Amino acid sequence: MSRPRLSKGLNWLVGSLKDESNRVLVIGDLHEPFCLEGYLDFCIKQKEKFNCNRIVFIGDVIDNHFSSYHETDANGLGGSDELEFAIKKIARWRDAFPVATVIIGNHDRIIMRKAQTSAVPTKWIREYKDVLEVDQWDFVDRLVIDDVQYIHGEAGTARTKCKADMMSTVQGHLHTQAYTEWVVGQKFKVFGTQVGCGINHNSYAMAYAKRGKKPAIGCVVVLNQGRTPINLLMDL
Repeated sequence: MSRPRLSKGLNWLVGSLKDESNRVLVIGDLHEPFCLEGYLDFCIKQKEKFNCNRIVFIGDVIDNHFSSYHETDANGLGGSDELEFAIKKIARWRDAFPVATVIIGNHDRIIMRKAQTSAVPTKWIREYKDVLEVDQWDFVDRLVIDDVQYIHGEAGTARTKCKADMMSTVQGHLHTQAYTEWVVGQKFKVFGTQVGCGINHNSYAMAYAKRGKKPAIGCVVVLNQGRTPINLLMDL
């Protein structure tokens, strides 16, 4: 039996996986060391499937539960143990994705915020990449690739952000949302994409959300020169 032929509408996809254009894999909030087992393998498979050549972590690669501004688990790991465990788990992501851009999330910034609250001069503070031992990861607040902005998303949803900025937007932060919504006008077309996340909903660090919705475990690829976002959800 002959293999079914791709429809003409998908011909661009085959070509785009082989050319030199940006093929972006967007990895959801990890909150290490409380990431879901299997999420790393899922993301690796998507990178290989779509031949991605740009890697973006959408924020909150580390949880910093021990130092949270909210209630912490009295029986949880202490600060040193949690950090060392997180570094050990992040090393697996570094090995899989040695070169990447990390959007700085609110959990990533917790230690920096507490240092600022205590009036600690920035000269005393080490770089994220030095602490987490990821020397080829760049940590930024915002990234633009092919006229698509990548942000963590603490100021609302992707659908509202893309409308406010009139710019296609990919963001994380909201663990229970994974979607792409288009906004179309007379002379413009932009999208808002929520990535989902990779958290372990049953970990003690996520106890605050146990009575809420379950997380959307997934990632996103953005292809076709920033014109085609694809939400990919992990089978659980």
